[in-house]
Amino acid sequence: MQTYGTGFARAYNLRWSGFARQVAPLILDFYAATPVGRQNQTVLDLCCGTGQLAVHFLERGYRVVGLDLSEAMLELARENARPYIEAGRAAFVQGDAADFTLGERFGLVVSTFDSLNHLEDEGVLRRCFQCVYAVSEGYFIFDLNTRRGLRRWNSIYVDDTDDEAFIVTRGIYDGHSDKAWTRINGFLRLPDGLYERFEETVFNTVFEMAQVRALLHDVGWRDVYFAQAHDLRTPLEDPEAVGRVFVVARR
Repeated sequence: MQTYGTGFARAYNLRWSGFARQVAPLILDFYAATPVGRQNQTVLDLCCGTGQLAVHFLERGYRVVGLDLSEAMLELARENARPYIEAGRAAFVQGDAADFTLGERFGLVVSTFDSLNHLEDEGVLRRCFQCVYAVSEGYFIFDLNTRRGLRRWNSIYVDDTDDEAFIVTRGIYDGHSDKAWTRINGFLRLPDGLYERFEETVFNTVFEMAQVRALLHDVGWRDVYFAQAHDLRTPLEDPEAVGRVFVVARR
C-alpha cells in the first residue's frame, strides 16, 4: 500500500480532511441505529489519515483505534486527537491495511475517502478483508471509486484559495486500464512564513464491484451491499452507475 510523506500529510490535513468530516456523521447515524451499534461503541478507523473521522466518533463517546501506514499522517492524527489519547480512549498505530493484527475487536471498522482503492490488486484487497474480518464483531463500511468515478480524474485543478497553500492536482485515467494516477505538487506555508515544496504521485486501482462483493463473501462477510453516503440503508441496484459507492458488510 502507498504511504505518504510529511508535505502531503500536511496538505491532506489542511485541504482534504473535509470528506471525513462530511461522511462521519452519516456513518455514525447508520451504525448507532443497528443492534450491534447500540451495544458496541468501539471503532477501528482503517487508513485513518489525519484523524478527522476518528475525532467525530471520539467526541460522541466512542473508543477509536486509528491505523495508517504513513507515520506523517499519524503524527497529525495524534495531534488532532490528543485529549482523547491522554484520556485513554484513542490510539493511533502504524500498520498496513492488508497486513495487520490487533489485540482487540471492534463493533465497526470503517475506511473512507477511497483509501482501499490504493491497494495494488484484488489479492491485496482480499488480504485486507481477511485482516478486518479477524478484528470485527459487526460492520465493515468503506467507500470505493468506481471505474465511472475514476474517469473524472482526467483534469487539472489548481488550489490557490489562500496564502496557506498552492496545490496543483493532475489526474490521469484512460477509462479502460486497472490504474488511475494523480500527481499532486505544490507549496505549503511554514510557521516562519517561508514555503515548503512537496510532491506526491498516487494511484487508484479499479475494482469491479461484483468482484468486491465476491471477495467479501469468500472471506466470510455475511451480508454485503452497496449504497451511497446519504442513504447507507438502501442498496444500490447498479453500483457501477455511480462514481463513488459505500460498501456495507456485516458478519
